[in-house]
Amino acid sequence: MAAPVELRDYQIRVEAVIRDAFGRLKKRAPLVVMPTGSGKTVLFSHIAHGAAAKDNHVLILSHRIELVDQISAALAAAGTPHGFVAADYPRAVRQCMVASVPTLLRRLDSIPAPQLIIVDEAHHARSQTWEAILKHWPQAKLLGVTATPVRASGEGLGKIFDHLIVGPSVTELTDAGYLAPARVFAPPTVDTSGLHTRAGEFVANESEELLDKPAIIGSAVKHYEKHSPGLPALVFCVSVKHAHNVAEQFRASGHAAMSLDGGTAKEVRRGVVADFRRGAIKILASCDLFSEGFDVPGVHVGIMLRPTQSLGLYSQQVGRILRPAEGKTHALILDHCGNTQRHGLPNEPREWSLEGEERKKKPLSQAVKVCPGCFCALPPRMSRCDQCGHTFEAAPRVVPEREGELREITAEDIAKRHARREQGRAQTLEQLLEIERQRGYKPGWARHVFASRGGQRAQRGAQ
Repeated sequence: MAAPVELRDYQIRVEAVIRDAFGRLKKRAPLVVMPTGSGKTVLFSHIAHGAAAKDNHVLILSHRIELVDQISAALAAAGTPHGFVAADYPRAVRQCMVASVPTLLRRLDSIPAPQLIIVDEAHHARSQTWEAILKHWPQAKLLGVTATPVRASGEGLGKIFDHLIVGPSVTELTDAGYLAPARVFAPPTVDTSGLHTRAGEFVANESEELLDKPAIIGSAVKHYEKHSPGLPALVFCVSVKHAHNVAEQFRASGHAAMSLDGGTAKEVRRGVVADFRRGAIKILASCDLFSEGFDVPGVHVGIMLRPTQSLGLYSQQVGRILRPAEGKTHALILDHCGNTQRHGLPNEPREWSLEGEERKKKPLSQAVKVCPGCFCALPPRMSRCDQCGHTFEAAPRVVPEREGELREITAEDIAKRHARREQGRAQTLEQLLEIERQRGYKPGWARHVFASRGGQRAQRGAQ
């Protein structure tokens, strides 16, 4: 085998920590967290190369064709012969195998038992499909890699992995020149306060209804033309339909734009991406296709039209835009839906854990819907009365449109927003006193705020 590609200094340090986890610490399944654009694929391909060279069978798991191709390219650069378990790929068995998760689940007995399983985008490992594969080889060592070890459901990854290894931060990589600094602009165009959530995420059809409107889409075109005309951009949308409509709006304004989705034929997807890489297409719109593993360093602009409560999804999307490129002084994020205010700037420090976080479950609603025709009480989700046939018309959601220009979001803006939220959540004098102490406010601030709130409540009660 040829010698592997040369690693960066921080990749060498992370590799040493991985070896220490498997060796001295006797861990079976460490999880490595490194930001998008830090070279996770190069790192684990280097590790796979070394393991295969020692006659170990190595299996690399992926869930998307683009990722299979990128892993294959990294292994080839490292001089590592490899085979595939993926639809429409050669079936030759090699010491190192790259597998598409859906295909592998149907061919679990088609390859030798691996000694090492590398789990790319390892935050997916808690899903039923991935767990079934990992349980098939319980003796194999695992190495997980991800930029975001969080799930929208709040589940931790500690059920799969037993050791957390955190690599360099976005700030460290930016300072070293490995990522581009980000500028973020947030236009006041969308109010998501009326959206409901399900499993920790905004309900998709409600997000589509909110954002898939010409006035909003036109605003996205206008802001692109003002801040980044002609620069290659990715647009993150709420649905396949939304992505198609966004691309059409950009084309109508004279921009070379296309939309892609998981249903697009593999060869067509590859062709469109190739056209984007060489500049024939300037704007690509999609729902989930670009959130993970879309490795195009030439992207300058990220247009966020999808509101999300998922820190993982937000970080993955922003990370697509941070890769450096020739002539690129900064990454530009046009955040049309307040994701930055929810999750912070791209270089916000993060505290990762394998434990996950507890999500409060809302009690099931016991409300009923009363038919105006026959006054029959019905379950709230009924669209048609089964007694008299009355059809309920869904009340359209009204999207407030607000005039205004993009405003750059700074770390100070985010800090002020967090401070206001923290102060608003403080309900007792003790909590306000703690805020007074932490922020170094003048003595008496907490009592003044507490007394002011009491005065307001007393005034409302008197009315």
